[in-house]
Amino acid sequence: MDGSDLRQSTRDDAIEVRQPVAHLLPLVLASPHSGCNYPAAFVAASRLDPLALRRSEDSFVDELFGAAPSLGAPIISAAFPRAYLDVNREPYELDPAMFSDALPSFVNIRSPRVRMGLGTIAKVVASGEEIYAGKLCFAEAQRRIDALYQPYHAALRALVETTETQFGGCLLIDCHSMPSAAGAADGGDSADIVLGDCHGVACAARIVEAARRFLDERGFVVALNAPYAGGFTTGHYGNPRRGRHALQIEINRAIYMDERSYCRKPGFESLAREMTALVERLGAVMREALHRS
Repeated sequence: MDGSDLRQSTRDDAIEVRQPVAHLLPLVLASPHSGCNYPAAFVAASRLDPLALRRSEDSFVDELFGAAPSLGAPIISAAFPRAYLDVNREPYELDPAMFSDALPSFVNIRSPRVRMGLGTIAKVVASGEEIYAGKLCFAEAQRRIDALYQPYHAALRALVETTETQFGGCLLIDCHSMPSAAGAADGGDSADIVLGDCHGVACAARIVEAARRFLDERGFVVALNAPYAGGFTTGHYGNPRRGRHALQIEINRAIYMDERSYCRKPGFESLAREMTALVERLGAVMREALHRS
């Protein structure tokens, strides 16, 4: 697919939940940033061309983990793009400088993510370029939150709670990709995969270690919590004390796609098989952890 090929969206296809025929693993997978259905009005209001708008996408991540239902685990993905609305944020992380009217007092205007321009309604794409040609009104932000953010998290919450009821616990795997430059942000070797558990708060150490070991044995360079420790989803849903774990997985885009043309590389299918095997492994680890508890 050419990088400028933006599919137009409707509210009816904003969220996809793929359920297994039989729910066999105590897992739920989520891909909140792989959506590429760009509303026409959003594209028209942007100062960026279609290719630049895609720089915040976790392109094809939903496909890399798409075999989860065949293993017995559901996966939810957002069809709308992160540049339009980011569900891996609090519902109201907004930059007042983006809006023509005053924001309500309950809006979080001081979060680090807002300061970076990457709030619930992003100010910039991942490359730092500003998205909008003019200011928005708060009613537009509220409309997106009501129409997309709230339904996404209602569906995700239902999947997690159903899994907990069936198995006595749940591991939520939040699936992402990162620009290749981000993996080497600290000046060291570029990581292939970054595992985030909010610095030990969101997921049991044995689950994280099982993922790290699995990936390391297959030749991936793995980092933990740097530069990504986990976003809103990981911190909000992860609660190991009650048997609810959340692990964020960030994959270096250079492994599987051309970051300029947005085309899959020849190794795409091989990586997808590795991610399928990782999901299967984590399902077994989680079942064993629940059996011991």
